[in-house]
Amino acid sequence: MGLRSLLQLLFLAALWGGSFLFMRMAAPVIGPAILIEFRLLFAALFLLVVALLLKRKLHTAKHWKHYAILGWFNSALPFLLFAYAAQTISASLLSILNATAPIWGTVLIALRFKKTITLKNTTGLVLGIAGVALLVGFDPNLLIPGSDIAVMAAIGAAFSYGIASCYAQGAKSVEPFANAHGSMWAATILLIPLLPLFPAQSTTDTTIITSIILLGVFCTGVAYLLYFRLIADVGAPSALTVTYLVPVFGVLWGNLFLDESIGWHTLLGGGIILTGTALVTGFSPRTLLNRKDTENV
Repeated sequence: MGLRSLLQLLFLAALWGGSFLFMRMAAPVIGPAILIEFRLLFAALFLLVVALLLKRKLHTAKHWKHYAILGWFNSALPFLLFAYAAQTISASLLSILNATAPIWGTVLIALRFKKTITLKNTTGLVLGIAGVALLVGFDPNLLIPGSDIAVMAAIGAAFSYGIASCYAQGAKSVEPFANAHGSMWAATILLIPLLPLFPAQSTTDTTIITSIILLGVFCTGVAYLLYFRLIADVGAPSALTVTYLVPVFGVLWGNLFLDESIGWHTLLGGGIILTGTALVTGFSPRTLLNRKDTENV
C-alpha cells in the first residue's frame, strides 16, 4: 500500500472513529432515532450532490430491493442500535465492540455458503467473545442501569454489519458508489416509521447541532466516498483493514474530547478482540504492507 492510500486509510479510520464520539455527544440530548434520521438524510443529500456532479444514476426501479436490504442492515439498523447504546456507554467501548463486525460477517458467510470453519476461525471467534466479556466485566461505567441492554444493542449493530456483508457476498453486482448512495436513501426512508417509538427532543446547542452535521456529512457521506475510493485503489481486503484502526481513533477521541478513561481492561479487551478478528478474517499486516496501489481505470 502506497503512502497516499495509507493516509486515506488513516483518515477514514479517524472519521469512523469520530462517528462514535458524535453519537455519544448527541444521542443522549436529542434521542437515538432522530439523530440517525438526520445522519442518514445529511449523508444522502451529500451523496446526491456528488452524484449530480458526477452524473451517476441509481437505476432505482431495477435495484430498489437491493438498496432496501443493504440500507437496512448496513446503515439504518446498526446506526440506530449504536445510537441507542451511545445514550449509556462510552464512545471508546462502542468503537471496540464495532470491531467484532468482521467476525460475525465471516461466520455468517461460512454458514450460508457452506464454507469450512477452521480451528483458526473458531479460535478467533472465542477470542472475540472473551474480549467482549473482559470489556464488559471490568468496565465500572457498565454498572449504570440499562448498560447491559446498551452493550447488547452495540453487539447487535456489529452483527447487523455481518448480515450486510453476508448478503453483499451473494448479491447482484451494483456499482460501489450507487450502493452507497442508493442504500443511504433507502435507510433514510426505512427509519421513518420507527421515529415515533423513540423519544426525541429539540436542541439549540450549537455543539450538538454541529456534531450532527459532522456525523452525517463527514463521518458518513465523505467516509463512504473515501472507503469506496480505497477499494478501487487497493482492493477490498486492504480497505477492510480500517476495522483495526477505528477503535484506536474511537478511544483517542473519547479520551481527548469526553475525558473517557483508558483502563487496562480497555486496552487488553480491545487487543484480544482485534486479535480474534484478525484470526477469523485471515488479516496479515505483511499482506497489507506488501500490497501495491493499482491504477483506478
